[in-house]
Amino acid sequence: MVWLEGKKILALCGGVGGAKLALGLTHVLPPEQLSLAVNTGDDFTHLGLSISPDLDTVIYTLAGIGDTSSGWGRGAEQWLCMETLQQLGADSWFQLGDKDLGLHLFRSELLRRGLNLSEVTAKICEKFSVRHPVFPMSDDPVATLIDTEEGLLPFQHYFVKQQCRPRVTDIRFDGAERSAISPGLAQALVDPELGGVIICPSNPYLSIDPMLALPEMRAALADLPVPVLAVAPLVGGAAIKGPTAKIMAELGVAATTQSVAQHYADFLTAYVLDEQDQGEEFPAGVALHSCNTVMKNLEEKVALAEQCLGFMQRSI
Repeated sequence: MVWLEGKKILALCGGVGGAKLALGLTHVLPPEQLSLAVNTGDDFTHLGLSISPDLDTVIYTLAGIGDTSSGWGRGAEQWLCMETLQQLGADSWFQLGDKDLGLHLFRSELLRRGLNLSEVTAKICEKFSVRHPVFPMSDDPVATLIDTEEGLLPFQHYFVKQQCRPRVTDIRFDGAERSAISPGLAQALVDPELGGVIICPSNPYLSIDPMLALPEMRAALADLPVPVLAVAPLVGGAAIKGPTAKIMAELGVAATTQSVAQHYADFLTAYVLDEQDQGEEFPAGVALHSCNTVMKNLEEKVALAEQCLGFMQRSI
């Protein structure tokens, strides 16, 4: 595919679902035409280590070293360190494989030396031969907090420790209002060669909203003179993986692709939904395209990437 004579694409994504489309996009666009901004609202400190789950999932996926069965963590992983922690009675609810721990040790040490998260992420990408630019949404700490009927929970306690069981009443992004978007994201948004933005099929409330909570981010997307395309994270009212539909229902929002489009309505110009979700009504002015959005293998990831880019090109 020849994409608008070298125009660039910025993709916004979270972890597993976003990483799938990100991988497809990297097989269609060269590094000079594609950059990826990743959610860091999931980041936290655990066992004294700085952990960036969504960044790591995207990097592992692009590097071809991720666990393809779970969608997160390293492939062919070992768990000797966790076995020792369990034997010692230490916290072991957040599983960290031995290979994965090496990355967290590396990141934590560089952050202690004074590098920012963007700089550390660039070094990790280089070491893992990830050529496409990957950067955090911000170098400042933003923490996703989940209000539930059982009380306020840090994101990983809700998502991993409690396995998304508590009923959600609200979601907050602590620190977002005083955080700046990362230099990579800032540059991508004002790049004169930017041809469009793709919002990957990540959880709108947990993975994309932390980015949108950053000052001026929503306004920047709304002011872009190029298409902003989102891929629906639901198929037939259900998420392929994760608690998207559950959270929407608990927040009083219909679990439909239409609701997700409305959630992005102030900046959305193009929307890709699965073939089985045709027929819903969508916000005025949003161009629609339906195709298979379920990505079970690399071929389907690449096919969806091509569908998104082709539709975006026709929408201009």
